[in-house]
Amino acid sequence: MKAADPEKNSISDDAVDDKDLPLREDIRFLGRMLGDTLREQEGDDAFELVENIRQTAIRFHRDEDPTARQQLEVLLRRLSDDDSLPVVRAFSYFSLLSNIAEDVHHNRRRRAHLRAGSPLQEGSLTLALERVLTSNNNDPAILFDFFKKAVVSPVLTAHPTEVQRRSILDCQLTIERLLRERTQTELTPNEVRHNEENLRATIEILWQTRMLRPSRLSVNDEIENGLAFYSYTFLTEIPYIYAKIEDFLEHRLNQSDIPAVSSFLRIGSWIGGDRDGNPFVTHDVMLRAVERQSSVALDYYIDAAQKIGRSMSLTERLVKVSDGVKKLVATAPDIPNRSDEPYRRIFLSIGARLVATAQQFGHQILQSNSAKKREPYSDCAEFLQDLDTIIASLKQHKSAWIARGALRNLRRAADVFGFHLTPLDMRQHSKIHEQVVSELFEHHTGNSGYAQLDEKQRIEWLLNEISQPRPILSSYGGFSELAQSELHILHCATDIHRRFGRAALPNYIISMTTSIINVLEVAYLLQQVGLLQSGETPQLHLNIIPLFETISDLRICGEIMDRLFSIPCYRKLLVSRGNVQEVMLGYSDSNKDGGFITSNWEIYKAEIELTKIFAKHQVKLRLFHGRGGTVGRGGGPSYQSILAQPPGSVNGQIRVTEQGEVISSKYAEPEIGRRNLETLVAATMEATLLSHDSLGANSDRYYPVMEKLASASFAAYRNLVYETPGFKQFFLESTPIREMAGLHIGSRPPSRKNSDAIEDLRAIPWVFSWSLSRMMLPGWYGFGHAVEDFVTQSSETDHSGLALLQEMYRQWPFMRSLLSNMDMVLAKTDMGIASRYAELVEDVTVRQQIFKRIQEERGRSQKWLFAITGHIELLQDNPTLSRSIRNRTPYIDPLNHLQVELLRRFRSGEDSEEVKRSIHLTINGVTAGLRNSG
Repeated sequence: MKAADPEKNSISDDAVDDKDLPLREDIRFLGRMLGDTLREQEGDDAFELVENIRQTAIRFHRDEDPTARQQLEVLLRRLSDDDSLPVVRAFSYFSLLSNIAEDVHHNRRRRAHLRAGSPLQEGSLTLALERVLTSNNNDPAILFDFFKKAVVSPVLTAHPTEVQRRSILDCQLTIERLLRERTQTELTPNEVRHNEENLRATIEILWQTRMLRPSRLSVNDEIENGLAFYSYTFLTEIPYIYAKIEDFLEHRLNQSDIPAVSSFLRIGSWIGGDRDGNPFVTHDVMLRAVERQSSVALDYYIDAAQKIGRSMSLTERLVKVSDGVKKLVATAPDIPNRSDEPYRRIFLSIGARLVATAQQFGHQILQSNSAKKREPYSDCAEFLQDLDTIIASLKQHKSAWIARGALRNLRRAADVFGFHLTPLDMRQHSKIHEQVVSELFEHHTGNSGYAQLDEKQRIEWLLNEISQPRPILSSYGGFSELAQSELHILHCATDIHRRFGRAALPNYIISMTTSIINVLEVAYLLQQVGLLQSGETPQLHLNIIPLFETISDLRICGEIMDRLFSIPCYRKLLVSRGNVQEVMLGYSDSNKDGGFITSNWEIYKAEIELTKIFAKHQVKLRLFHGRGGTVGRGGGPSYQSILAQPPGSVNGQIRVTEQGEVISSKYAEPEIGRRNLETLVAATMEATLLSHDSLGANSDRYYPVMEKLASASFAAYRNLVYETPGFKQFFLESTPIREMAGLHIGSRPPSRKNSDAIEDLRAIPWVFSWSLSRMMLPGWYGFGHAVEDFVTQSSETDHSGLALLQEMYRQWPFMRSLLSNMDMVLAKTDMGIASRYAELVEDVTVRQQIFKRIQEERGRSQKWLFAITGHIELLQDNPTLSRSIRNRTPYIDPLNHLQVELLRRFRSGEDSEEVKRSIHLTINGVTAGLRNSG
């Protein structure tokens, strides 16, 4: 099979630094293979068409040819419906392969950096540990205390921006592994040939694999997709991180046996427990989520125990064992010709007990175990005790190295993941709770007037009910379908606690919290099913977590928590939860409500106020950051974001959502996943144990400035989005929001209500749509207007507003993080492509007026960003991301242009299956290429 010309089949990029030459070669290499596949599968004409579109799109992007726009439109309009499919798929896969090469190169550079002994980079876990020790006279006590009290938890959520199928992801990981093999291993000529054959075969499979799902994802599908990342990364890499911390401390402190680090890093999940706006999350679905999670954990332990057991050939003729091991051996099965191998026999017994445990939970076990049936473990603590007995014996009898490695990792995995794998959160909207409580009020009092009670009356009734022991509600007869569904779910929660333990379902989140009533209503509902036990020393079996989402709610969240903590009954409930109160802050809805600048500032102020209120009441604060993948939904680099939090707000306790396609880009590949987790730990450690408060007395100067910027930005954003006639029409017609409904990318409806009003639209599709059209408006609109107003007003009073903003950027981590994130969004924005989407708006006047305002604000925002930072180009201080965007652009841009043409056809009545599939494929391709679009 003759290869096509590599110069024609791969990207023709600008000159790059020598350190990036391997990346360039990898992109060419993979591009050539995909080009060969395209020729073989679709013919030379298809390949030439794809190349022609790519080159024309590049000229359009660079604005170096005034005729490029017209040439591109002619090319795309000549494209038949049938021809559009292979063209879209080609660009989607070119983009995917470019991303793979980027990831491999990033890992390669990092490994070279470590081998060369270069200075550790910001965000490195090793650097964070070194900094903490150095600042505390090498006393490790502060670190062990941190590990004991800390909670660091990324929480996986199912949201409709993860468009990639599992089959595609598996191919991607195979290609990544094969490409990494070429760069990290010295291959013989025969091995090189086999490697290339496997790469070609995988790319061929990729080409012949359907990119789209034939039907909408169910919640069960989302559960399985989420669980895949435990197999890919979490089950192996999290134990590796703990081992890395312990090994570093042993070496750094020159101590051979330091205390074990407490398990503070755990993965959380919403998938299967988040009911807010998703009617498909039922009690059966939630139970299935927990059962499947437990099954994954036990499958892993059974497999690990069998592998370790096969290697444990230590004989009592050569090695002594502890009394504890002798007791375990006494109950272990005998093995013919191996009766002198105690550890092997014990692991055979452990494997059999794990199988029995899994079967007791109702799991189907694929692994075989030849030992006779054993008693199941009563809980994971008993399993850990067996492992600890083995490890202690090995260490006592000159087998310390054997006690490390796989055995240490299994012990850590069991401690972190237990028999439940991951804590599942429950979430529901406060309005739903109100409806159910209203029905229960009528059921218990015979009065239907709960809704007519004022706030004081509701609080008094709820507190009276919560304070008194009540019988558990056992019958739902006479309740509405909604109330029955909610009560079924709460009863299911009690069953999960009984079967899997309270750690399997520890949290209840209240969406759209606006009052203390919302919290007390949930407490009342939990009491109905026994999850809250009243009395003198009441017991609460779930953390009740208020979620503050809108700008107005963020402004009063401190007041709400102050009132809540002033209620003696609620304080008693908190005592039963370790006197820790978690509060969730919503970046997505607050951004959609008030814009990027205002949202971030109001969240920052809310954290300051919450820190004060919690200190006043001596309650421990844990913040849960509800962030999305994009800056428009609170996304951005984790390290800088955490260090930019107000002093005292982190305090070793942080949870943060991981959403959409960000999950696969962060955690699908083990090494990248581990690095992302280490960065989260490093940032939390530094924010807690090291001083990053460079504000000092400057807060009195900076905060009023930020308040002015937020106020002006809020007004500009609200004026455009909610007050400009025709804006809704512009949004609906200039983005693919309506067509997204047909792409089977999530179980959740895009709107909270059956409405196309912007107010009712969920924040996720709102941001997703703007990202696809490359305007990315939620991540920057209002900034330029706000800064220009401030600088102008300052000039009138003889103060240099610009100089003050420049000082704030240099001195204040919050300001640096804010502008860095906006810099990233502006770099991904493309107003040339956005103008083509704007042409889809039928009303010319609406199109011209609104798009002109957006264009002007985009230019204004970039102008003032440069003025404050001193930069002369976007991403000037982030060359890695700049390179990444440059590499992706030649493949993402054509998909955008194709999408515009296909949307035009579809909206004019050409609704063939080919057109619809092609539109959905472009949505898929652009999303995967951008990597954080929702």
